[in-house]
Amino acid sequence: MRNRALRRALCAMLCAGCFGFAAPSASAQSTSKVEFDEAVKRAIDRNPTVAIAAANIVRAEQVLQQIRSSTLPSVSATASSTTLDGTRGFEGTTTQPQHQVTLGGNVSMPILAPALWASVTQQRDQIEIATLSVNEVRQQIGIATAQAYLQVIAFKRQVEVNQRALDSANAHLDYATKRFEGGAGSRLNQLRAAQVASSDAARLENAQHAVRRAQEALGVLLVENGPIDAGAEPLLEAPASLDEASWTAARPDLITQAAVTRAAERTVKDTTKEWFPNAGFSFDPAYVAPASLFSPSGSWRLSFQVSQPIFEGGRIRANRALRTVAVEQSKLSFTQIQIQARSDVRLADEAVKSFERALAFARTAAQQANEVVRISTSAFEVGATTNLEVIDAQREARDADTLVTLAEDAVRRAKLDLLIAVGRFPG
Repeated sequence: MRNRALRRALCAMLCAGCFGFAAPSASAQSTSKVEFDEAVKRAIDRNPTVAIAAANIVRAEQVLQQIRSSTLPSVSATASSTTLDGTRGFEGTTTQPQHQVTLGGNVSMPILAPALWASVTQQRDQIEIATLSVNEVRQQIGIATAQAYLQVIAFKRQVEVNQRALDSANAHLDYATKRFEGGAGSRLNQLRAAQVASSDAARLENAQHAVRRAQEALGVLLVENGPIDAGAEPLLEAPASLDEASWTAARPDLITQAAVTRAAERTVKDTTKEWFPNAGFSFDPAYVAPASLFSPSGSWRLSFQVSQPIFEGGRIRANRALRTVAVEQSKLSFTQIQIQARSDVRLADEAVKSFERALAFARTAAQQANEVVRISTSAFEVGATTNLEVIDAQREARDADTLVTLAEDAVRRAKLDLLIAVGRFPG
């Protein structure tokens, strides 16, 4: 009687959760949910990285204004008051009053400044490059957000798989416990079932934590003070055409690098303008009160200046050589990006097709594995097989379902990579 009581107590302990087969509780903190397109838009609009890149546009515009100011008229005014220890003069004539106020002005403007005018155009190129660079940063933030969104979905799918596995393991444990209590089963079978349930509970707990970690990462990208949950699975439609001419004109990195190359080529062409003459004028009116013998009350001066470089020690030639090197480097960078882009498109297109085939096989395998679980469980209940076969079937079904979630995630990411490769994301 005492042995039977101890056995029943042990059964109660097993069923009460000593092996941890109860489903882990979800986090108490609620998370808001956002859909895919909205998540990408919010991240691009709010992320500080985009604002930092946009500040470079403002900086380039102000540099342009500084350069342009040198090509525009410059007007200035001066005023001075002079007091001497006494009046200066001879034979009753004042040549320098003791107190005298002078008002003057200056108007100057370059008339011919080819190199300076070229600098204005070159700086406009830099504004264009800064603007295009912002588009690249926006794409990078959008890509990071999309990947984080898909990561949340993938981990949530894994939670569902582990939850189903735990439910199946708990059902088998419950059956094994009832058989043991009824004297038809063995403690070994119950312990095996409990071990599987405990392992599945641990996997479920880890998967739920992975979801939480992915939600936090998504919240950081969306500049939210807390985790953000992913909504529905995005519809990532593959582009209808992979024509190189279309995606070359859509990729931000190629567009930016092409602008960099054009700007570098312009600086090389403008180097010859440093040999051109420069000319300007200056107009200086003046008013003096009181007037003196040598200082009339009103006067003005108009000056013209012309300068022509004759010998500059090879500076201009060195500038041209350096700028030519920059052009060649820019062209090589463009070629490298273009080669990588072609590879990205080919690989992403093949990846979509390959992963879709793998997903079809994985789903078939999962259906077959779950059918094996059903048959094995039914056979075990009528004594036609052992619980080892049931446990093996459950493990294989769980692994097959996990493979499906991985294959689905791979397809989603491959479609996203293809949209990125052809410059279609973010739209």
